[in-house]
Amino acid sequence: MTISPAGERFQTGAQKYAAYLETPEGRLRTDLAFANVREFLPPDRNSLRALDIGGGTGALAVRLARLGLDVTLLEPSREMLDIAGRASQEASVEGRIALKHGDANQLQKLFDSHSFDLILCHNVLEYVDDPDAVLHEFARLMRDSASVLSVLVRNRAGEVLKSAILVGDLEDAEKNLIAESVKENLYGGQSRLFSPDTLLASLKAASLESIATRGVRVISDYLPAKVNRNDDYDRIFQLDRELGRRVEFAAVARYIHCLARCVNSGEASG
Repeated sequence: MTISPAGERFQTGAQKYAAYLETPEGRLRTDLAFANVREFLPPDRNSLRALDIGGGTGALAVRLARLGLDVTLLEPSREMLDIAGRASQEASVEGRIALKHGDANQLQKLFDSHSFDLILCHNVLEYVDDPDAVLHEFARLMRDSASVLSVLVRNRAGEVLKSAILVGDLEDAEKNLIAESVKENLYGGQSRLFSPDTLLASLKAASLESIATRGVRVISDYLPAKVNRNDDYDRIFQLDRELGRRVEFAAVARYIHCLARCVNSGEASG
């Protein structure tokens, strides 16, 4: 399996990614993940520091800043950082968002231990050189045992269903049952695949304990054409969110969303 470094892959094409986030599929991925994260934020958020790794165009960083968090957005693409900067200004939260150029492979050099109350890592582990090493860095960066890590990754089971149901390619569906990676559509590179079991095992090895595991985009990708993705968006969101909470449905979602806390944060951080 060859996973090209995230810093190389996402240097260009920021407008393409921004356009994707405006589609029903992109909006659902963002909205469902944000709803899950918000459940685990404490009522008093004004003193919380968040790190959004690979935060792209700032879609989540802006929302967190609006809730009162101070957010550091780490992003390898300067083009995306420019978009995120404009988004923070338009939302009048530029004072709460610090834009930093870099990627997940550089965390040890960029940030001190015990720096963050919330870490977002959404669709990043698919592209880093060593996901396990990055997870260990998250444990180091988390302030204490109350800090929350939010990890969103591409689910192998979802890729199997996508090939079989959306594409109608049974051969590809069979391959994806054991595939380590798949070709993603937006940029055309390889994207690492995860299963709930392998993700939870990696978290445990990094002294991180899951407090909730959800599915994101369980059935929305497979709805028939007669369902209008825009007109029925709110209804689709509510149904997908409910299904994502149920283990039997979450297991086949397009994305696995895991919320975790650090176990023995002092020891884990070294």
